[in-house]
Amino acid sequence: MAALVRRRAEQRALRRAADGQRTEYLAFSLAGEIYAVEIHSIGEILKPPPITEVPRAEPSIIGVVSVRGRLVTVIDLRKRFGVKDAPIGHLTRILLVDKGDEKLGLLVDEVLQVYRLTENEIEPANVLGGDQPAHILGIGRPKEGTGRPDFGSLLVLLDLRPILDG
Repeated sequence: MAALVRRRAEQRALRRAADGQRTEYLAFSLAGEIYAVEIHSIGEILKPPPITEVPRAEPSIIGVVSVRGRLVTVIDLRKRFGVKDAPIGHLTRILLVDKGDEKLGLLVDEVLQVYRLTENEIEPANVLGGDQPAHILGIGRPKEGTGRPDFGSLLVLLDLRPILDG
């Protein structure tokens, strides 16, 4: 029995080594789609505190919140991506990110989980066909523990720079 367990552990280690370096992505849902960003770009995940509207702000900026005494501008990713509005629910979260000298919050429908993807599990954005927006890095196809693709979990991988600058 111990030999079987050891052999399976060795096989998993070999499979991981063959897959190469892994990058961690935080997955979240937005309007029924699953998106992900590199986890190192997220400073914190918050339940939405009261949001104060900002007069004459661009439509995707829904307001500001106070986080430990600092004002943080909150961007509604639904509005930024041009999808249907939805009310803030009990699963809604704000992802805090750094944009140089300021912190910004990204409002998402729900935080799902962290995926560890290898280069083999990431496809370029052009697999979607046509011209893709600058904020789409590619598509993540995480594999289950068996090594087979998990087609239920296609991730749209995002580059936050164009989103934050937009």
